[in-house]
Amino acid sequence: MTTTVLGIDSSTQATKALLVDAATGEVLEERRAAHPDGTEVDPRAWLAAADEAAGPLLERAEAVAVGGQQHGMVLLDAHGEVVRDALLWNDTRSAPQAEALIEEMGGPEASVAEIGSLMVASFTASKLRWVRDEEPQNADRAASVLLPHDYVSRHLAGGGEAFTDRGDASGTAYYSTASEQWKPELVELALGHGLELPRLPGSPQEIMARTPGGAAIAAGTGDNMGAALGLSLGEGDVSVSIGTSGVCAMVSPVRPNDASGTVTGFADATGRFLPMTTTINAARILEAGRALLGVDWDEFAALALASVPGAHGVTLLPYFDGERTPNRPTARATLTGMSTATTREDIARAYVEGLLCSLADGIAALEERTGTAAARITVIGGAAKNRAVQELAPAVFGREVTFAPPAEYVALGAARQAAWALAGTDEPPAWEISGSQVAGAEPTPEVLGAYRELKARTEGWGAAAS
Repeated sequence: MTTTVLGIDSSTQATKALLVDAATGEVLEERRAAHPDGTEVDPRAWLAAADEAAGPLLERAEAVAVGGQQHGMVLLDAHGEVVRDALLWNDTRSAPQAEALIEEMGGPEASVAEIGSLMVASFTASKLRWVRDEEPQNADRAASVLLPHDYVSRHLAGGGEAFTDRGDASGTAYYSTASEQWKPELVELALGHGLELPRLPGSPQEIMARTPGGAAIAAGTGDNMGAALGLSLGEGDVSVSIGTSGVCAMVSPVRPNDASGTVTGFADATGRFLPMTTTINAARILEAGRALLGVDWDEFAALALASVPGAHGVTLLPYFDGERTPNRPTARATLTGMSTATTREDIARAYVEGLLCSLADGIAALEERTGTAAARITVIGGAAKNRAVQELAPAVFGREVTFAPPAEYVALGAARQAAWALAGTDEPPAWEISGSQVAGAEPTPEVLGAYRELKARTEGWGAAAS
């Protein structure tokens, strides 16, 4: 008899639910429900989406886990009611508060020594400080704070004690990756008073609760940690996700320490670490280019591939909505190098190359800060299906690239964690991914060179105040 587990991805855009064979990782059924758009959202919409997408599958699963968007601030009052709409990871209004908290913690080195990362506007603590500064009445009402995946997990349990995991906790800026525990004093520093925090597991495979129907609920994790599990990444492997955000993540046995803030030193869902570089702008760079040129996706890819490496001198620095890596929260995009000879093909090429160069910088930062060359680069995400991305990524990255088959890897990773909780073994079950494609191309270092020159020339434009 097949043992089935349920993996849920509560992402920025939607809830995705996969019913999976616990032994093989085969996806048996998949459902989806959309989330509201915006950088602040009523988190109760995520519960409704979870009910719609996962509800019909839950009774058939023996275990479930939730992977969720990192950093989002879900503030609850003493009765467990939502205090205000959740501020999401891509809401950068708290950039000044992040800078203030860094100083109050003793500077960049002290911040990294404690929480593993340099505070940025995405992190939950900076959003708590923003509420203290701008909405003191809501700060006073707040009694507890959850991350999005914690909120959904507790809903699946029918209420009760909230719980989380070290991976998602490591993106709050009030969890210490040095001591592997919450730092309540950092919550007080951010908000002005303490808050109840979710319970942490004693081991990655611990069963944290059960659904009303009796299914085991694993700790869940952040979306990036879930994707690493879903891709079965090994030490030194790098995943490059091109979705709403751009994420380059490397599995590492060593706790990172980067006071520059370029690499965030997150924990993963297995007891290891997941040093990461994250860009706010990713797939929407291509959407902006496609909309500007007034073409469909196939035409956009064809235009980009019809130009030459370097787009005849046209370079895009794609900070359309501000940026996190590098930390330029108020920046805007810069397109330069155009002449009267510039074509639509050149513009399309510059948009694709701008996206890929920002990700290439992310990979390079991981290698530099960890001292480890990438063993394998695997690209996932919606934009990875674009033909221009597939053909140009190996050239811009300067090495072979593996394109994983389209799949909901965060939900798959959550399902793998649920299967791990059922098995209770030292390591998660081994699941094979079939259908990956390896691509190579002649390297184009001049493209990355031109991008980095423009990046250096615009340093200070839209950067966070120091």
